[in-house]
Amino acid sequence: MNRVCVFCSSSEKIDPAYFEATERVAGLLVDAGIQVVFGGGNCGLMRQLADTVIEKGGRIKGVMPKFMKEIELAHPDVTDWVFTETMHERQARYLEGIDGVVTLPGGSGTLEELLQVIVLKRLGHFTDPIVILNTKGYFDPLREMLERCVAENFMHRKHLDMWAFVDEPEDVMPALRQAPEWNEDAISFTAVR
Repeated sequence: MNRVCVFCSSSEKIDPAYFEATERVAGLLVDAGIQVVFGGGNCGLMRQLADTVIEKGGRIKGVMPKFMKEIELAHPDVTDWVFTETMHERQARYLEGIDGVVTLPGGSGTLEELLQVIVLKRLGHFTDPIVILNTKGYFDPLREMLERCVAENFMHRKHLDMWAFVDEPEDVMPALRQAPEWNEDAISFTAVR
């Protein structure tokens, strides 16, 4: 595992527990020698993630649409950048050459990024692990909704293997490494028949 994409919030007005968990995850990724790919922002959990990776001597790559450089303020200490024209291009570039996705708490942007990668995995277009750090139970409603999708036959029971919810930052690396194998033939059971 060489490169992991991390989705997370740009909000500054959130519980300090989320910042602390992000710092721990960043440190663990650096300790494992993993390059971090992220949204490039200099606010909220994105800033905490980048600051920690840089402070610990790790590698980090920002991916940001050009029009967002002024809104989110590209992190000034990140030196490895991809600037895209659109959000769709950003999402595609996030996934290039990565070995897994880690999702930390966030708002609509984070949720959209996570759900898009779940859709791609369901279709067999993305086959790497997806780990969701459920700090303070933040993602409990999402977990319940995904399980309901399965319970009510909107998704196949096999789809529950596409992701792992973990409660502590120290559980992220084991979950990435122990994820069930997933491959391109997942498209064969994407529709529940």
